[in-house]
Amino acid sequence: MSSAISSQLRTPGTWLAVAGFVVIGGAGLALPQWQFLVSVALSKGIVALGLALLLRTGLASFGQALFFAVGAYCVGLGMNDYGLTELFALLAISMLVSAALAFVLGFLLARYRDIFFAMLTLALSMICYGLLLNNVELGGSDGFNVNAPTLGSSAEPWQLTGTNLFAVGLIAAIVCVMGVALYMRSTPGRLGPAIKDNEIRVEYLGTSARANIHLTYVIAGALAGLGGALQAFNIGHIDPDMAFWTTSGEFVFIAVLSGTRFAFSPFIGALLLEVARAMAYRYAPNTWQIVMGAIMLAIIAFLPGGLTSLGLGRRKPAAAHPVTQTKTATDAA
Repeated sequence: MSSAISSQLRTPGTWLAVAGFVVIGGAGLALPQWQFLVSVALSKGIVALGLALLLRTGLASFGQALFFAVGAYCVGLGMNDYGLTELFALLAISMLVSAALAFVLGFLLARYRDIFFAMLTLALSMICYGLLLNNVELGGSDGFNVNAPTLGSSAEPWQLTGTNLFAVGLIAAIVCVMGVALYMRSTPGRLGPAIKDNEIRVEYLGTSARANIHLTYVIAGALAGLGGALQAFNIGHIDPDMAFWTTSGEFVFIAVLSGTRFAFSPFIGALLLEVARAMAYRYAPNTWQIVMGAIMLAIIAFLPGGLTSLGLGRRKPAAAHPVTQTKTATDAA
């Protein structure tokens, strides 16, 4: 484990992530008026991080809003019905419940690929939306408010608001990036792109592609639950729209916009999306959807690898092994 961590620290993506989080943290501390926007972007980036893992496996999920809403409602129910306000307990419950739900649904979804997987995830998310919308005990269409979390269980716990919540989101994002980066370099993580390229060959190697997809889906669900919990803290309100299909589409937009090359990539896309939306609301409140749609089309057409593919260039073909060169020359002769 220590060798894996040390090798991970030497990769370019790690230094990119460190530089990015230093810039985000410094900007948040220097510009308090932007802390809320950055906090929202960090929570959405965590959800998109799990979606990026699925995209590496060749699967597009249009239902991550399901776990996003589950994580948020776990926070709301824990606070309002059970009086639980401790930060780490609420985050842990949100992740565990979301992961458990993803584990159960994964037995069905891991059997499907391509458009069937995407449509099933969308259908499950809309079922959750309908249940939340028509459940009066959960606030119905209006939802309900969420108080600020506390840190510690002493007689006078520390209530987290403003800059403190921003710091919590930043730390959570850093931990998630480190964990996902290590997973991407592990055997199950490396199998994701292999399954995307040729699932049959992966099966011939003696590895279950279905089990790998199931594991990836559970990880993505846990990350979405964590993002939903953080979003509940940031906004202070929960409603069924968190499970609506447009929310899932936003996460897909972030993942496609940023690319899946680095674990830090989704946070770049999430931050750019929130900044662009804030600017559009201010200067063109009625046409910002058109602008975002045009950006999406341009990214798909000219940068299919996402924004992080800029400047990477084409890799030089690896030099053939001398034995391979000799054999090729002999065959040609």
